[in-house]
Amino acid sequence: MSVWDDIVGQENAVAAFNAAALAARETAGQREASTPGTASAPPDNAGSGGADRPAGLAMSHAWLVTGPPGSGRSNAARAFAAALQCTGPVPGCGQCKPCRDVMAGSHPDVVRLTTEKLIITMDEVKTLIGEAQRRPWTGRWRVILVEDADRMAERTTNVLLKSIEEPPPQTVWLLCTPSADDVLPTIRSRCRLVTLRIPPADAVAELLVRRDDADPELAARAARASQSHIGL
Repeated sequence: MSVWDDIVGQENAVAAFNAAALAARETAGQREASTPGTASAPPDNAGSGGADRPAGLAMSHAWLVTGPPGSGRSNAARAFAAALQCTGPVPGCGQCKPCRDVMAGSHPDVVRLTTEKLIITMDEVKTLIGEAQRRPWTGRWRVILVEDADRMAERTTNVLLKSIEEPPPQTVWLLCTPSADDVLPTIRSRCRLVTLRIPPADAVAELLVRRDDADPELAARAARASQSHIGL
């Protein structure tokens, strides 16, 4: 079982995240080999696609994960965070301790901001920026995951911009919004965009059967009734 098992109907997004996690692991390994005893870091050209690999395979220091409600964008971002921290044979194995910790919300190097409020406050963003400046405790990366990043006011987003423009070498930002248009162009232009869609009803039904041992007919009805909304 991998961290991607519950990310259904998002083949393109999963492929992009997997390729990035593999590239990140390769570069981190090279960095560790060249500097024994130090934590690994992403390549200096991480956000540009890399000079020696196709741009589609490159790791980026900032990601914008978009998709309508029910697409599972926050779940996909969390799975990507797990793949980055994974120590198993394949990134996102789902079996190693880092994978399990990230998925359980207890990994010390994955900082997650979620809110039920209408607005993400300036103080909350400043706290995140402070967290982003810390070196990883146990993992290779310091991952900052912001759910509902569209709830940041423009002034708050401008404070975040500098941290995304000039992040510490081991920090990765994951911003989740319904649409790419929900964030300022200055933020959007500095992030790699991954777009999710509402998954097909049959894929959601299969997930309910596999994960929850639901009756297939009941699972199919539930998937249709929820309009394939992963969270319902």
